[in-house]
Amino acid sequence: MAVTTRVPERDRVGVQEPPPAAVEDTSIGDLISDISTDLSQLVRDEIELAKAEIKEESTKAGKAMGMLGGAGYAGHLVLLLGSFTVIFALANVMDIAWAALIVTALWAVVGAVLYTTGRKRLRTVNLKPEQTMENLKEDARWARHPRS
Repeated sequence: MAVTTRVPERDRVGVQEPPPAAVEDTSIGDLISDISTDLSQLVRDEIELAKAEIKEESTKAGKAMGMLGGAGYAGHLVLLLGSFTVIFALANVMDIAWAALIVTALWAVVGAVLYTTGRKRLRTVNLKPEQTMENLKEDARWARHPRS
């Protein structure tokens, strides 16, 4: 003879308990208040999540910027020591003072070209957000004369 045990209704998988009777007694105002509270908590939780993500990404960006700064410094040293190498190489065929003057003049030309190119490009930059301004003007026109 097989022994069977009876599993209570509430312990069965997939069986839901009926809602408590208290829900039927809840007013519309209480339900709206609960929804409002839940929505506020959801918004707060999302803001906290966004803060955490931004903090994490900012930390990664800060570390990357530090590495780029180190690479810039290393590049500066490469240019400086490479310039000294050129000066000493030229010093084998001319006086070292003339060699240093030639390398300095070469860097002055490079600096002048970079300056003029950068200045030309900077003049083409328009910091006024044209599209945003146009959208704001359109919104103002619509607010004055709304169309359905």
